[in-house]
Formats: sequence, structure tokens, C-alpha cells
Amino acid sequence: MLSDHPVYTTIATADVARARTYYEGTLGFSVDTEDPAGGVYYRSGTTRFYVYPSEFAGHAQHTLATWAVDDVEATVAELAGRGVVFEQYDLPDLKTDERGIAELGPVKTAWFKDPDGNILNVGQPPTT
Repeated sequence: MLSDHPVYTTIATADVARARTYYEGTLGFSVDTEDPAGGVYYRSGTTRFYVYPSEFAGHAQHTLATWAVDDVEATVAELAGRGVVFEQYDLPDLKTDERGIAELGPVKTAWFKDPDGNILNVGQPPTT
């Protein structure tokens, strides 16, 4: 039933204006639709994601959204040039390099946070 329908992520923000500056200005997204409740839908490839006002923004301690990219190194470099700061991890099963990129088998990935502290990710899937 649900497998016949598209899925999109929702990202909470405590300050929609600040989030819009980040998602539009820093990350380069364009508004797809604004809703009357104050949220904003952004187009991303063939999908969308929704940024909405919530007092609970930034409390998730896990990745909320991942963008699949062709070249994670180039994407990280471009985003870093726009002011995005990538997370550094030094855990037993997860270590990032000086750029914030981790290699997890054939997958390369990097995490960053939006102004609310929501954890976002860019990842390069394995080639088939």
C-alpha cells in the first residue's frame, strides 16, 4: 500500500526565517510551495522535503535526511565553501577524515547540522 507512494522527509525548525536563509542561501534550494501554517516545501531532485515550525526542533540525535550525490568529495568541498561545517566523528565504527568524510565500506558519507542542530547527510552510494 504505502510502497506505491512517494516519501519525503520533514525537518523541524524553531525559526522559519533562519531556516529559510540556510536552506535557500547556504544550501541553494528553491521554494517549491509555502503552506499557510508557515512551513516550506523544497524540491530536491524528483522529491521534496518539508521544513516546518516546531518547538521540538533540533532534538533528534540521528540523521534526518540524506542527499545521494555522485561525488561526495566535490559536494563536501562546495558546501564547505558556502560555510557548511561538517561533523567530526572518532568512534569505533565511524571515523571521519579532516574534511568530515567517512568511508563505510563502499559508501562515502559526511554529516552536517542545520541552524537548529538537525543532523543532515550527503552520501555517495556504491557504484553497481
